[in-house]
Amino acid sequence: MSEGLRTWGLRLLALSIACALWFSISLADRQALSERLVEASVSYNRPLGLIILDPEKSVRVRLRGGSKQVRELNPFQVSVQVELLQSSPGRFSVNLGPENVLLPLGLEVVSIEPNVIRVELEREVTRRLPVRARLIGEPAAGAVVEEPEVFPSQVLVSGPESLVARIESLETIPISLDGHALSFEAETAVVAPDPLVQIVQPSRVTVRIPMRQPGADDGPPTDPGRKP
Repeated sequence: MSEGLRTWGLRLLALSIACALWFSISLADRQALSERLVEASVSYNRPLGLIILDPEKSVRVRLRGGSKQVRELNPFQVSVQVELLQSSPGRFSVNLGPENVLLPLGLEVVSIEPNVIRVELEREVTRRLPVRARLIGEPAAGAVVEEPEVFPSQVLVSGPESLVARIESLETIPISLDGHALSFEAETAVVAPDPLVQIVQPSRVTVRIPMRQPGADDGPPTDPGRKP
């Protein structure tokens, strides 16, 4: 055998040994089991016409799988899905099991903490509520601010029955009076007083802020040529 062929043979042998070692180590790493505790977000498939009050936002899920897969796992790949089948308001207990967990293939659920969550459902209602303009700051040149007007004066909201019943009115986001000395209009958003309350329509209103100069005559102008 020539020296060149012998050299190439040794190189191929060394390469084969290196590949075999890499494969063996990689296989051992994949086959070795490991566990990891993950904070998983909880999402709900709520029944039509009902709202979940103060839902559990996350639970702890312990997973088991190959060391490498567990080590490289992104926690956002794990979530818990809860399907609610109730059709009436009330408080319910929901048992969580592996079937509720969405996770990558190759991993298994060891435990869920807590494995029982409480869910409170309340009827969803809609209602029209008046909107008040929220004004901040100081007008310029000593101008006097009169009662603002909101168009439209009411908006439609939806939310839990008990919460919506307690709301008397809504506010706009703050409108600054700084630098204003004359009447002006501003288009602005309406603020929901609670995350469970949604502004259905319209979500924005127009606010007219009347302003006058101090000492200005509020009455109608008089004709100087007219006798009293």
